[in-house]
Amino acid sequence: MDAGNAYERLMGVLDEAGARYRVIDHAPEGRTDEVSALRGHATASAAKCLVVMVKLDKRTSRYYLAVVPGDARVDLQALKSLAGGTYVAFASTDKAETLAGSVSGTILPFSFHPDLTLVADPALLKHPEIYFNAARLDRSLALSTEDYTRLAEPLLHPITA
Repeated sequence: MDAGNAYERLMGVLDEAGARYRVIDHAPEGRTDEVSALRGHATASAAKCLVVMVKLDKRTSRYYLAVVPGDARVDLQALKSLAGGTYVAFASTDKAETLAGSVSGTILPFSFHPDLTLVADPALLKHPEIYFNAARLDRSLALSTEDYTRLAEPLLHPITA
């Protein structure tokens, strides 16, 4: 896992597509409420990104990148229902970081891995911009929500508790 690659890949996607974004450098921080304060925005417009494992049967698991407003909690049961699974849990840190391509606290609201399905809660998308750590603890992006949905193409489903 190389977070530099995740950052470079994201910036390439955004620049190539002409996305509207701002880079925000700040003190290193990965906790949503703390980094939102450093960036100067409401926690609700932060994209909190968590990797969730859903077991479909005894041998088959699928992984989801759940993106929710920073002031909300992921509803694991909603993800389990969405996937038609039998069991749901947060992925191990190692697995999450491998699939996401960056360390916990810096996971992007984009999936660049074929085994990681991106699901965003529609509540996050009511803000004109979303904020997230850009695969680094010391750099964030404020990205146009319209550009986010156009480029990330998340599955939209209510997944907040």
